[in-house]
Amino acid sequence: MAVTGVGFTWRGAFTDAEVEALHAEGFGHPPTGNAWWARVNRHSLGWVCARSAGTLVGFVNVAWDGECHAFVLDTVVAAARGRRGVGTGLVAAAVEGARAGGCEWLHVDFEDHLRGFYLDACGFTPTGAGLVRL
Repeated sequence: MAVTGVGFTWRGAFTDAEVEALHAEGFGHPPTGNAWWARVNRHSLGWVCARSAGTLVGFVNVAWDGECHAFVLDTVVAAARGRRGVGTGLVAAAVEGARAGGCEWLHVDFEDHLRGFYLDACGFTPTGAGLVRL
């Protein structure tokens, strides 16, 4: 998906501080100092960085089982860039990255208010799933 002024890069470079600031803003928590670069390189098939004029404006992590299932995690867009196609561009790039990585399935779970985004805008189909809070 093309979004004017935004580039999407599969396995793009980023700093921990960039993703942590974006994540803290998007998910409403103070920065925690997470080591994002080490985390995604250890556990993920890939990730997508969205940048505008060099600034990180979106991020999504694509974890996987090492074979045919990948999982969308931590989709986040800078508030100033919201509702302009950045999120759908991130997910579209994640779909392509997972497909190129040999995955057959891309899973996502989400809160109810994001149903329209993932099902309508991004093309996921609803499935039955379960969750245990730990």
